[in-house]
Amino acid sequence: MDISVTVPRLPGPGSTVLGSAARFTPGGKGANQAVAAARLGADVRMVGCVGDDDFGRRLLAALAAEGVDAEGVRTVAGVPTGLAMIAVDESGENLITVAQGANREVGAEEVARTLSLDADAIVISAEIPVLAIHQVFARPAAEYLPIRILNLAPVPAEAREILAGATSLDLLVVNESEAAAILGRPVEGLPAASQAAADLTKVGAPYVVVTAGAHGAALAGPQTGSPLAPVAPPIPPVPAPGAASAPEAGAPLAVPGFHVTAVDTVGAGDTFVGALAVALAAGVSVDEAVRAAAAAGAAAATRPGAQAAMPRPPDILTLTGLNWPVG
Repeated sequence: MDISVTVPRLPGPGSTVLGSAARFTPGGKGANQAVAAARLGADVRMVGCVGDDDFGRRLLAALAAEGVDAEGVRTVAGVPTGLAMIAVDESGENLITVAQGANREVGAEEVARTLSLDADAIVISAEIPVLAIHQVFARPAAEYLPIRILNLAPVPAEAREILAGATSLDLLVVNESEAAAILGRPVEGLPAASQAAADLTKVGAPYVVVTAGAHGAALAGPQTGSPLAPVAPPIPPVPAPGAASAPEAGAPLAVPGFHVTAVDTVGAGDTFVGALAVALAAGVSVDEAVRAAAAAGAAAATRPGAQAAMPRPPDILTLTGLNWPVG
């Protein structure tokens, strides 16, 4: 559950700021990404844990209302539902603290259920125990595996170990601060994000996306102009004004951001991840999937809240001019 307060400026260490009345809205990275994908036309199943409390019941009801199958979400007795405490300033920038709560209970049961799904793509975020992340991605190659995406947020101390052992990982998604935490150096702006994406492919992920807020996103991988898996006929590239030309094989690609008036960026990153998964699962080339995800994330930043702000295809077209490539 998200508890959000709008403030004139984000507080620094030791400071107190007065804000608006607190808003209680459904959230959590996994649930946000599930809702984002569902609104963009995907058939989504959610696996995870909530507490046996009012927040947990509200989260499950919100998923059901969005058409997300939450049969795989386990209710854990005696444990509170996870909470995110969010401060949002007047420019839409945010500061988030997460209390994991029931997310810490995700374990072997949820891993087994996830790996048994007949899915085109699996998305994992890092609000769950590190062991569970290891178990999902440390699998030998098989005749068929769905596209496996890891949103390593928040970044655990064991990030490099996770990536080194993630033998079945297809694509890593992180933002600038998360990339910086893994690489141990500052990452700010699209050029730095491009270099970070290239460097992270050497850590263990075949494809890497580093998002850079309003600046856009950077992509690195062996064949960015091709689909990740032939689950559907490739969709023709989507024309994008000002889009970068195709890079040489293996070179990072900078995807410029879309100009919108940002109100609240709290759900933009999760929208990006959910949108990216939908596009890749439909067979859209990796570069065009990143461009479409950037448009979806930009659209989400134009409204307050996380799940409440997540766009549908007509919203993306209206706000960014991009036709959603899956339909």
